[in-house]
Amino acid sequence: MELTTWLAFLLAAVLIAVSPGPGAATTMSVGLRHGYRAALRAIGGLQCALLIQLSVVAAGLGALLSASTLAFNVMKFLGAGYLIWLGVQKWRAAPQAIDGEDAVVKPQGLFRQGLLVNLTNPKAIVFIAALTPQFIDPSRPQWLQFAIIGATMCGVDIIVMSGYAVLAARLRRHLRAPRVMRAQSRFFGGIFIGAGVLLAASGRN
Repeated sequence: MELTTWLAFLLAAVLIAVSPGPGAATTMSVGLRHGYRAALRAIGGLQCALLIQLSVVAAGLGALLSASTLAFNVMKFLGAGYLIWLGVQKWRAAPQAIDGEDAVVKPQGLFRQGLLVNLTNPKAIVFIAALTPQFIDPSRPQWLQFAIIGATMCGVDIIVMSGYAVLAARLRRHLRAPRVMRAQSRFFGGIFIGAGVLLAASGRN
């Protein structure tokens, strides 16, 4: 991959990462509730999902998802349902004490949440399938180029999501009142529900 090609992809990856979406909402929600170190587990799940989606595209299955309306819709409604379920859970959650940075948090739950938020979003796979071929040189080893793309995409996303998590964690000291905690739970619950509804109503383009 040429340096200019990589720089173009880097710019695209930054623009994609900073755009608010379910991943950013997940990261900020976990950062507010559990702190930055716990948010890293959710971020790890998000990155694992990105790598799985990129592998699917590299194997050629992304084109199948793009072409099959049934497969796309099944994935779309699964993803929308999961986001709405998360939103309802957060909306209905009773105010709880905010955990300290050294609190014990189950890593599997946070990692799984991040994984499923990205993995059940078919638009992400379709977008990767549409974007990555523009940066692949067919005359060179493709798996190496996909590895570079994956490392760049995840590296950028980790930095951006970490920024969201740190920002949220620094606001925690101001959100300890039960009324404020209830409001932030409903705020993020509304974001997840809204994201789920938009995903359900969206097309492939």
